Amino acid sequence: MQKGAHYHCPIVFVKWRIKKHLLKYLFLGLISLQLSCLSYSFTGASIPEGVNTIYIPFFPDQSGSGLGDLSDRLNTTLIEQFVNQSRLGLATNLKSADAFIEGQIQTYTNRPFAIGGNEQASQNQVSITVQARFQYVSSEKALWNKSFTSSFTYDPTEDPINGELEAATETLSQIANNMFNDAISNW
Repeated sequence: MQKGAHYHCPIVFVKWRIKKHLLKYLFLGLISLQLSCLSYSFTGASIPEGVNTIYIPFFPDQSGSGLGDLSDRLNTTLIEQFVNQSRLGLATNLKSADAFIEGQIQTYTNRPFAIGGNEQASQNQVSITVQARFQYVSSEKALWNKSFTSSFTYDPTEDPINGELEAATETLSQIANNMFNDAISNW
């Protein structure tokens, strides 16, 4: 061998590469495990003292949508948002509540969103607007009173009925999430 030349044993090199990859995957696994343990919850989040319950009545459907269960879907989603993501309990009536959210479903549209090559709708868009108000029972003034609008698209050529229902559910879920976020931003 020449002076200064290095000879690497192939077995030692292979073992070093295996250890290097093993450490890399072990590190990535630990990072993934740590991230999966993180949770984002508003449980106990700065909710004002004395506010322990919320009343969420059905939102009347004034939209003329033809879908008879929009009020039920919105009510269920709002309850899940406020009860599962905060420490608030659900009140069965306004008299036993510390806060309430109420309103009505104002508009519902289901329109073509994208036209395919055969000049038929390849995507429809369901859009819903809900007027809502959030208020503490002890206060005479609402924390907010405004409209929430959201939309979701679906493919009407696959399963038009279930596609529309799924799009409506997804749209109401987005609206409920926005209402919840607006309510907690005041806490």
